[in-house]
Amino acid sequence: MHNKFRLILCLTALLTANFSFAQTQNSCMVKIDSARAAQTRAILNHLPADKFEKRTYRQGSRELPYRFLLPENDKQGTKYPLVIVLHNSTRIGNDNEKQLEPLSRIWIRDEIYKKYKCFVLAPQFSTRSSDYAVAENGLLSAKPSEEVYTVMKLITALQKEYAGIDPKRIYLVGYSMGASTAQNMLSIAPQQFAGMVSVAAVPDFSNVEALKNSNIWLIHGAKDTENPYSGSVALFAKLKKNKRVIFTTYPELDHNNIAIPLLLDEEIPKWLFKQHH
Repeated sequence: MHNKFRLILCLTALLTANFSFAQTQNSCMVKIDSARAAQTRAILNHLPADKFEKRTYRQGSRELPYRFLLPENDKQGTKYPLVIVLHNSTRIGNDNEKQLEPLSRIWIRDEIYKKYKCFVLAPQFSTRSSDYAVAENGLLSAKPSEEVYTVMKLITALQKEYAGIDPKRIYLVGYSMGASTAQNMLSIAPQQFAGMVSVAAVPDFSNVEALKNSNIWLIHGAKDTENPYSGSVALFAKLKKNKRVIFTTYPELDHNNIAIPLLLDEEIPKWLFKQHH
């Protein structure tokens, strides 16, 4: 209960600070044991995923499997956000199943599905969507694969297919490799995306100057040794001109449990839905 109270205070501060248009850094002293992590994942993994339509996008010889969620009671003439959720490297494949990791399944929780009506795109990459290399600053930096550009074209195709997609509210969400890919996509087309939530990424330093007006929420565990926490620290420092960036540190969390505090709350949808061009 005490940890939950701390988390609520931290997230409330984040949401309030974002309206002040001041760069914000927060620390959340939450501890997650293995039992809580397993229980949280189980709750989401047991949700029926049939609301996510199975589809394949074809471009030339390339095929990209993806799942697509429509808003509840989609009404003609109404505009809805589009959320792109990008998976981590353990979900690579072509079965059009594994990419529905917990951050994707947030959106089919009954209370979220009813309250935060939106389109959700969950593509599945056949190889790594982001590769890591040492940058000039000595830190790992992420570079996008060719499939990332295919996803960009898929987004355009979906906008043509669904007039209800609001071009002013297209959001990126990702964990681990998926978070790096979210940063890649934002760096490629910063004007296209109204907000990004990046959890435990290897950062993309390639186009930082262009992100000075982007709505960004960086989340990282200080005990993360897989995708080093120092990368997010460095990116936050480079984004000092951006007064709409939030950096949340979890001092006691590592790479494997960093997303757990966010999965059964509504803080990610709540923050995203307040961002727009």
